[in-house]
Amino acid sequence: MKRIPLEKQVGDILKERGMKLVLAESCTGGLVGNMITNIPGSSDYYLGSVTAYAYEAKEALLGVKHETLMRHGAVSRETVLEMASGVRQSLAGGFPLDSIIGVSISGIAGPGGGLPEKPVGTVWFGMSTKNGNWAWRFIWDGDRIQVKRSAARMALTLVKKYLLEKLPPETV
Repeated sequence: MKRIPLEKQVGDILKERGMKLVLAESCTGGLVGNMITNIPGSSDYYLGSVTAYAYEAKEALLGVKHETLMRHGAVSRETVLEMASGVRQSLAGGFPLDSIIGVSISGIAGPGGGLPEKPVGTVWFGMSTKNGNWAWRFIWDGDRIQVKRSAARMALTLVKKYLLEKLPPETV
């Protein structure tokens, strides 16, 4: 039996529920959007993404507050929550906000950049929906590419879990 790719599973559920997805990607550099758009018909449920790597891009394109970045850094619960809400607002177009799921990803893919409290492999995810806003932190081992791939898959997994009403507890 052929395995259905996660990105197709997510797309099928989004389409079935009449929901749309938008992304704010930092450390994954557009990888999640790439995975989604590999699926034919993804324009039925995927509105687009913002790849905001620099602080300035997060502020200008996603509405992340300068104070949030200065106080908590880009790889933080506070920042990903603002990113997810910001991308949801900015890419809604003419669609009702209630039908849009915003997901954000910000992390330290390595090999450098880690800190004792934020080691290499730390990735924060944010989600903004009509039902609320959530954030999760994961830490992966592996090289830069492995961390990016793990983060991209987790972003899609979180969307799937939201759609199936099985979200994991938030990281605080």
